[in-house]
Amino acid sequence: MKTIANLLKFILGTALTLGPALALAHTGADPHTHSAGFLDGFTHPFTGLDHLAAMLAVGLWSALAVRPAWLAPLAFVAVLVVGALAGMAGFAIPVVEPMIAASLLVVGLLLAWRRRVPAAVAAALAGTFAFFHGAAHGVELAGGNAASLLAGMVLATALLHGAGLLLGHRLLARSQVLAVGAGAGVALFGAALLLRLA
Repeated sequence: MKTIANLLKFILGTALTLGPALALAHTGADPHTHSAGFLDGFTHPFTGLDHLAAMLAVGLWSALAVRPAWLAPLAFVAVLVVGALAGMAGFAIPVVEPMIAASLLVVGLLLAWRRRVPAAVAAALAGTFAFFHGAAHGVELAGGNAASLLAGMVLATALLHGAGLLLGHRLLARSQVLAVGAGAGVALFGAALLLRLA
């Protein structure tokens, strides 16, 4: 429990430290245009509840049902970069928002289910969904220093996956009720987003 308390203190401290930057993250005539670098890339995954929930959920799911546990997060981060580059380059990627919502629904259900899936399936699912998350980030962050933006985004994504893995190992692995509740919450959030898009 001490580890969880320390993790929550770290997350709270980081959120308070980044608060002013988050408040300024979407300013100007076009709220999704950034012209900066690393800090914008780092804070961006924290500015959308859909992205934040998905990245934490991938870590939680991996802790409970993916072996090796680092595989799905690694696939997510790698393909996120590909999607972000496509978005930054101006490629029109269809159904980005529905796929982001679907990622929450599917990963939430997998988390609640807790059944292990083959490693290749876990990596393919994580990578597929990551492409669309990355494309959304890339479009929103286009116009800045691509290398710095990507470095910040990758670091933030990896930290969110790591937080999910830690919470999954330390907390959800000990309580089926908590795991089902967390998964159901993420899945319901995804379903609500899909309904809103319909």
